[in-house]
Amino acid sequence: MTIIQPVIKWSGSKRSQAREIIAFFPKDIDTYYEPFLGGGSILGNLDPKKAVCGDVCESLIQLWNTVKQDPQTVADEYDKRWKTLQDKGHLYYYDVRDSFNQTKSPHDLLFLTRTCVNGLIRFNRQGEFNNSFHLSRKGMVSERLGRIIHQWSTIIKGHRFVHASYVESTKKASDGDFIYLDPPYFHTKGRYFGTIAYDEFLEYLKDLNQRNVKFALSFDGHRGEKSYMVELPKNLYKRHVLLESGNSTFNKVQNKKVESVLESLYLNY
Repeated sequence: MTIIQPVIKWSGSKRSQAREIIAFFPKDIDTYYEPFLGGGSILGNLDPKKAVCGDVCESLIQLWNTVKQDPQTVADEYDKRWKTLQDKGHLYYYDVRDSFNQTKSPHDLLFLTRTCVNGLIRFNRQGEFNNSFHLSRKGMVSERLGRIIHQWSTIIKGHRFVHASYVESTKKASDGDFIYLDPPYFHTKGRYFGTIAYDEFLEYLKDLNQRNVKFALSFDGHRGEKSYMVELPKNLYKRHVLLESGNSTFNKVQNKKVESVLESLYLNY
């Protein structure tokens, strides 16, 4: 499997683990569901025959739908912003950030994720993008990103992208379908868009089991010596594996440390 380059960087990306995670998926899937889509690394590398993908970040879903329907517009909008950044310098980044926080433009969002510090996507409690410009990098060259955008457009042509909660976007899933779940860690508030309630999420997993819907859940893990393990009731899953996730980009930026990361994958089959 060749791991394709992402269109958009997103916190919690599973790009480095895509091969390992997908290896645990069922071979035959009627409809693939991914309700915490983010940057779509699993979707792009799985390439299912039919998919329904959702996220609570509306501008992110708008971006995915535009990549699907009109990739050249996405490429042109990024090219315009990227070239203006090269001409005007880093202060232009903050103009775009202010614009995004007012309009929630998906094209502004793409530009910000490609030019912010280490691609770390951070929102404050008001849903405002608040990461800074990466001074030592000029962002991905627009011609290269344009090629990636068109590649993704071909891959996702037959899929649906919906702005909805994880419950809403998967409510039609049934026996024969498959759901990959990658919710925000419960210990990482302030770095992801949206939150979920633990007890409600457990009820959701219970409901999936009752409906005979298979799922794989990336949920918790370890970073260095720190544990992010969350007590998941054993009656909700049948297998639990720990996968290597490389090194923590967040710690490289915040604490100048390099820490290895292990992440859990829970399977109900």
